[in-house]
This record gives sequence, structure tokens and C-alpha cells, in this order.
Amino acid sequence: MVTATLSDVDLRQRAWEIAARVVDPEIPVLTIADLGVLREVAVHDGRVEVAITPTYSGCPAMNMIALEIELALEREGFRHPKIHTVLSPAWTTDWMSEDGRRKLREYGIAPPLAASSRRALFGVQQVACPQCGSANTELLSEFGSTSCKALWRCKSCREPFDYFKCH
Repeated sequence: MVTATLSDVDLRQRAWEIAARVVDPEIPVLTIADLGVLREVAVHDGRVEVAITPTYSGCPAMNMIALEIELALEREGFRHPKIHTVLSPAWTTDWMSEDGRRKLREYGIAPPLAASSRRALFGVQQVACPQCGSANTELLSEFGSTSCKALWRCKSCREPFDYFKCH
């Protein structure tokens, strides 16, 4: 009798696809792959190891994300997956996918500008309103609904909105 087995490469790809579907508990329209939090998936002797990087040190969502990855992998037949946090290099908004930025905008959160981690050195950039697209906006507070967001207001449509801060 011949039993078909998946190679470590096939297992790695399958595990990546499963982990990549896990959503961020604070911004449920984004997956951890969209955010760039999912850094690496490796398979050693059939055992899966997943590396994730928090959007900032102390992010309260990381424990939930790790648990969700573990449960998703176990539901798909991966036994005892190991999830570990990698702090270096530190996460940057530059790791966020274009699809993730689009999803943020559609959800009503202004996405960080491309390469914003470098631009932030020179002060706040003008943030476009995700509701109407106007650049006539103002910062209300560096502290938004979560630690990774700031509160802004559009002067054109008068709507408040979150801006995903650059890191």
C-alpha cells in the first residue's frame, strides 16, 4: 500500500495559507498577512513553526493572534504548532500589503502612506480622509481607538476618522 505524504515544502505552503487567513482582532477586515505581522512559516520534520512580529511592543492583540493561528493550524490537522514572537527587526507599516491598505481605506481608516516610517522623521504628512478623499484634514489626537491609530477629522466632510500610525 502506498501512502501519499506532503513534503515539508508543501506543508509549509499549506500552513502559511492557513495562518495568513487569521484576522487581526482589533481591525477585523485585515488578516495578519495584510498587516505584515506574519513573518515566517517553517516546517521541521513535519512540525510547523510560525513567526509573528507585533505592530508595536506590548501589542495586546498578539496573544490572541498566536492562539488563533495555533487553533487554525490544529483544525487543519497540524499537531502542536509552535508560534513565536520575533521583535527584531521591528515591525513597520512598510510591511503592510497594498491590499491591506485598500481594505483599511474601505473600512474607514486612513492607511499609512507608503514608506511613511521614513517620512515620519520630518513631521506629520497630510492624511487624506478615507470617507471623501479630501486632504483638508487635521489631527485631533495622537491617541485613537487603539494604540496603533490616531484620531483625525476631515474639514471638508466634517467626519472624524482613525489614521493607522506609521511605525
